[in-house]
This record gives sequence, structure tokens and C-alpha cells, in this order.
Amino acid sequence: MTPQPNFKISIVLMLIFFVAGIVCYAYFTPPEPSQPIRLMFMNKAGKVLFKHSGHIEDYGLECIDCHHNLEDDEVYHCNECHESTGDDDMPSIADAFHKQCKGCHEDSDAGPVECNSCHTK
Repeated sequence: MTPQPNFKISIVLMLIFFVAGIVCYAYFTPPEPSQPIRLMFMNKAGKVLFKHSGHIEDYGLECIDCHHNLEDDEVYHCNECHESTGDDDMPSIADAFHKQCKGCHEDSDAGPVECNSCHTK
């Protein structure tokens, strides 16, 4: 065999493996976890990474401790009620997070309370 046919065979094999890899990656994606693992909140002050596992396993918190409006076993996202600007009836999403998260950290004397401890660039 000359080098040319070997080259063509190796290109065809690489393409087959490449397509098979893409198909397997798309078809065999891992299942979505029943509990969220971590969330990234994007905001003007810098993104905040929140890990559910640390709060649930390390501190024994339950969903209702943060998600105060659990009804019919459904968890609602904060921005479904809290908007970017608040009023007397409903605090803004930023105020709600600061009250809930920072307030809990201060009350339990655990977790960061300084701005740059949670907000990163």
C-alpha cells in the first residue's frame, strides 16, 4: 500500500470516531440532579456562586428555610415574584437576597457578610 490510501483510511476513521463521539456525548448526557447543585447569580456587583449542598448538608437547612413560598411541593424561583426594583409590598430581588442570605449569615454567625466575600468579578 502506498502512503496515500493509508492517509485516506485514517481520515475516514477519524471522522467516524468524531461523529460517534458527538452522538454518544449528546445521547448519553448525565441525568439532571433532583436537587440543584450550585447556582451562579449574575449582577452588577459581581457574580455570586451559591452551593446548595453546603447549606443543606453542612448546616442542615431545608428548602423552606430559604424558599419561603413553597406550595404544592413546587419551588419557585426568586425572580418570579421579586423584580429588579422593589416597593413597600415586595422587596427587590437584590434586597431579598441580601436580607435572606446576609441576614442568615449574621444571625447564625456563619458564612460571609462582606460584599467581596460573595460577589466576585
